[in-house]
Amino acid sequence: MTSRTYWLNLFTIETWNEFLAAGSGVTGFSESRWSTVRNIKPGDYMLCYLTKVSRFVGVLEAVSEPFSDEERIWSKALYPSRVRVKPMVTLTPETAIPITDLRENLSIFQGISNPNAWSGHVRGSPTKWSAIDGKAVMTALVTAQETPVVRPLPTRHSRTARRSSSRGEENSAGIVIDDSVGESSSVTSTDTQHDEIQWMLLKLGSEMGLDVWVARNDRKRSFDGRTFADVPRIKKSLPLQFDAETMQIIEHIDVLWLRNNSIAAAFEIESTTAIYSGLLRLSDLLAMHPNLSIPLYIVAPDDRHDKVLREVARPTFTHRESPLYKVCRLIVFSTLRSQFSRLRDLGPYLKPEVLDRLSIDCTPDNVSIDGGE
Repeated sequence: MTSRTYWLNLFTIETWNEFLAAGSGVTGFSESRWSTVRNIKPGDYMLCYLTKVSRFVGVLEAVSEPFSDEERIWSKALYPSRVRVKPMVTLTPETAIPITDLRENLSIFQGISNPNAWSGHVRGSPTKWSAIDGKAVMTALVTAQETPVVRPLPTRHSRTARRSSSRGEENSAGIVIDDSVGESSSVTSTDTQHDEIQWMLLKLGSEMGLDVWVARNDRKRSFDGRTFADVPRIKKSLPLQFDAETMQIIEHIDVLWLRNNSIAAAFEIESTTAIYSGLLRLSDLLAMHPNLSIPLYIVAPDDRHDKVLREVARPTFTHRESPLYKVCRLIVFSTLRSQFSRLRDLGPYLKPEVLDRLSIDCTPDNVSIDGGE
């Protein structure tokens, strides 16, 4: 597969907010830049950079061939050399990343005698950037979207940002999330739900560049015509050096994410079986290897949220050397479904720890043990 190209795309605070207000679907450049613009291909990434405040504010993916159009989008210039785009990351000017914060990660700062020489790389667009620098910026922006840090703008720019963002607020929510997976199909069967969620977790881990494992007895299962065994990076055997009894437990965990032959995350999906059985499998694993540091996730329907938390709080799981609640978190189906497309698009730039932001802490202090299902 041909690797994508990274391009610098310059904006001012005003043109960035006008871009958002217009629907975030088209980016444009001056007519004189057409000879460069026409080299942009679908799948290329554009690193959005705010001039005057020197901050990276987003990433766009090209979704069309370049074209010329004179429909007015920006108030101060036409920018007719255009490309249709899909936003991958969009920040506000206040949460955008100062380029100097990336000094240690960008080659444009290396080996320069003049401390301001880097600025020559952000004076025109579109400008091709190296894959190494492009990925560094992309990774930083994804992190900033997940954990935004507000950095006040210089006084002369703050009023403009507030005025512009008020016009574009309705269209500046950030990454476009496709909620079609799991909702358009009107899933009602618990068996189908289990297959759906299992396939999503396998696919998401694969998109992150991790090896994935599906429970041995589920390898022939499929969702929506997509067989689990055909998911890229799926393992046919576990390369883990555990004793036979431990391997018997691990091989039947619903989904595993693997990195360098180690478990990066383990998932038990509880829609078709008693919640207690999945928790016992995870608990047995910890009992046999109490020093094992593996993020464990229970993935369950929204209406089983309370039941899962009550089960994790059972004394059999808490009154032990390694309480299950310290390493086990809950992900509800609706959260995984709503975030799946966004996370899948950003997969190569994400780490498994991103799930901590989508999951629920299972500590006993957060649950009520009264009542039952």
